[in-house]
Amino acid sequence: MGSPSKWAGSCRRSRLLLLACACTGAVSGLPAGQPPSRREVPDPAWLRYGRVAAGAPASPALPEEILVLGTDPVMVTAGEELATGLERLFGRRPRVVAQGARGRRITLAALQALPAAIPAIAPPRALRPDDFWIADHDEGSLLIAGGTPRGVLYGAFALLRQLAVDPASGPTAEPQGPAADIRWVNHWDNLDGTVERGYAGGSIFFANGAVVDDLSRVRAHARLLASVGINGCTINNVNADVRVLMPAFLPQLARVAAVFRPYGIRLSISVDFSSPRRTGGLDTFDPLDARVAAWWRARTDGIYAAVPDLGGFVLKADSEGRLGPSAYGRTHADAANVIARALGPHDGVLLYRGFVYDHHMDWRNPRNDRARAAFDNFTALDGQFDDNVVLQVKHGPIDFQVREPASPLFAALRKTNQVIELQITQEYTGQQRHVVFLAPMWQEVLDFDMHAGRSGTPVAQIVTGRTFGRPLGGFVGVSNVGLAPTWLGHDLALANLYAFGRLAWDPRLRAEGIAGEWSRLTFGGDAAVAPVVRGILMDSWPAYEGYTGPLGAGTLTDIINIHYGPGVESSERNGWGQWHRADEKGVGMDRTVATGTGYIGQYSAPVASMYESRESCPDALLLFMHHVPYTHVLHSGKTVIQHIYDSHYAGAADAAGFVERWRSLEGRVDAARYRDVLAHLEYQAGHAVVWRDAVCGWFRRMSGIPDTAGRVERVPGRLEAEAAQLTGYAPLDVTPWETASQGKAVACGTAGRGCSAAWRHAGAAGRFDLYVLYYDERDGASRFQLFVAGRPSAAWAADDSLPTTVPDGHSAIRRRFRALQLAPGSEIRIDAVPDAGERAVLDYIELVPVDPGGSGEALEER
Repeated sequence: MGSPSKWAGSCRRSRLLLLACACTGAVSGLPAGQPPSRREVPDPAWLRYGRVAAGAPASPALPEEILVLGTDPVMVTAGEELATGLERLFGRRPRVVAQGARGRRITLAALQALPAAIPAIAPPRALRPDDFWIADHDEGSLLIAGGTPRGVLYGAFALLRQLAVDPASGPTAEPQGPAADIRWVNHWDNLDGTVERGYAGGSIFFANGAVVDDLSRVRAHARLLASVGINGCTINNVNADVRVLMPAFLPQLARVAAVFRPYGIRLSISVDFSSPRRTGGLDTFDPLDARVAAWWRARTDGIYAAVPDLGGFVLKADSEGRLGPSAYGRTHADAANVIARALGPHDGVLLYRGFVYDHHMDWRNPRNDRARAAFDNFTALDGQFDDNVVLQVKHGPIDFQVREPASPLFAALRKTNQVIELQITQEYTGQQRHVVFLAPMWQEVLDFDMHAGRSGTPVAQIVTGRTFGRPLGGFVGVSNVGLAPTWLGHDLALANLYAFGRLAWDPRLRAEGIAGEWSRLTFGGDAAVAPVVRGILMDSWPAYEGYTGPLGAGTLTDIINIHYGPGVESSERNGWGQWHRADEKGVGMDRTVATGTGYIGQYSAPVASMYESRESCPDALLLFMHHVPYTHVLHSGKTVIQHIYDSHYAGAADAAGFVERWRSLEGRVDAARYRDVLAHLEYQAGHAVVWRDAVCGWFRRMSGIPDTAGRVERVPGRLEAEAAQLTGYAPLDVTPWETASQGKAVACGTAGRGCSAAWRHAGAAGRFDLYVLYYDERDGASRFQLFVAGRPSAAWAADDSLPTTVPDGHSAIRRRFRALQLAPGSEIRIDAVPDAGERAVLDYIELVPVDPGGSGEALEER
């Protein structure tokens, strides 16, 4: 915060800030020794206004009343949200009234009500439906006007956000509005309560084939979405269950819509294209069959009778086994239009996913390329889609990899509405166990100039409809919040949901600013906290890319099933098309026009020219565009193989650094959230080493080229489990081999019967950090106990819910024990008791000398 004099000057300059002028430095840090209470349930996420000015005195300048002009439910919500936020910020709740406001007040009015209520004031330009305008009104009063009640709600949230983050700046006097009409989230929730690619627990919407009885968490989620300007929510999986269209299910959809409605959010649902045959009593779902068209009209009319403000449908067809128009030799335009025409009379839209590709491609054919699929499937259909069809295009041509180029389809579609699909849920980016702030990645794509007929046509401008003058466009984020207390399973992962909403509202915002804004809202105004959190967020994507798949290689994980831990070869020699073509001579996909798949030719000439040449292709995407020798020299001056080694070591070191940076906040963040985030970061630091060792070891053996720094597969202080003195343990080959040191581990034989592994310290006396690599499968909860020189030091259980039942890169956990005192010959022993199918598998221990002046306590971390 600024100094008292600066704050006072701000108050004199604008009555917009009078309501905050009570507190000198109004956004204060937490009082020393008074951390906030543990998060409420449901967690308020970035709407915890009470943290921001904790202990600040109530302001005599606080408005006495909030005048709400109109009874629309969204207007009522705006008044209540504003009153609640101001109460939490400043300790006193203004009265919310419908008439008769006197004195200092905030007036909320939709544009239609403004002339009659306040004829002397008018916005400087016409307000679109979701626009808002915040202006001085009378002496010491404010007006929040909106193009519709929803615009008023957005204005109320914007004012609270500004007061919580930086009240001295003041809201701009110009009207504000979103860049595009469509700002939706997609949830991949199933009716049984599971969530596909959900990493934060079960569905908040469904359980046991029905909508849940208690919708309080849905209401809290709607509040979060509305606060960042999201106006649509698809609640079920794109791999849709046909039951959502059944008449018996409609009252349940109506219940969810009723919860969304006061927050200005329109419900939408994913539908199954084969529904007319599967549930409608027809013998066909041919989109050109008149009976099918009539079925869609009748069923859609029935849904709108139950949910009059339904936003529309989302459709995934002819992709990954979903039935589609190809069954009848029809086009995607045929499929989209038959449903869109049923939605049209109700002002509904159809979001048709452009994620269409053959997942049974012959990997032996060097011309095959999954990256070509979206362009090849949809470019010829440009102009054939109805005006309420919107093609939903993934930001890159593959599948949410840690780095991809912008999809060439964005520039190819000149006559078709588009939205960009971004993935908030971290399917390929750490699954919310690793902190990876995705806004910088999204920003790179949104800023990328597609040269669509001319320069200066960034992706953001295309998808909002401004480049080609299309009526509809915008942003869709695959969110997948769950029942975990923190919505996404990791406090820091919520920054991605927040960032999606902010970028969907205004793609010109910068990732660093969004990270700082979210940090301040989430953790309060302590000047020491927000910079640390913002720094971790901004460094997290480069770090993750570094220790997983740099240079555009991507997909060095288990592509067939889990998409989480390392599994370098899993993407090769199968039909899924996420190949990186690594062999003993080189690595990367040749997507050039001259010698490869021709993918690069899908771009406009200036972009294609840049990617076609190795000399001009950015290093960050080299292996996405080119197959090169390991000895190819990058623009950085390093060879490709050395970059692979160096980036993995640097990324893992950065992940370890996150732990120490977060530790600096102890006592400044409430204890429970401090511990939760610390546990996640400790786990990430360990798993980053698992990734580092697996990928570097695999490429070292494949290429035959050593690491010039001598690090790969040569780790001082690492003691293999199979070389220990074993009791009850037996050696085990781990698959894939690179996910265990030397490809081997040891496993305990019989559930319930103890085993032990013991090593002798062969070095000098001193303090050491001890690392233990073990495997935590989800088919049991083995128990471990660590002894040093015969004394018990720590105990833990392998009771996490990692996504595998075998020892591999998904289940590997590297646990750290700090500052153990060792003498020459000291015994280090781990006793273990296996449980159920889990065999208490150990890989190695590792001793790392620490500062001799450090603590001698054995502090166990993950």
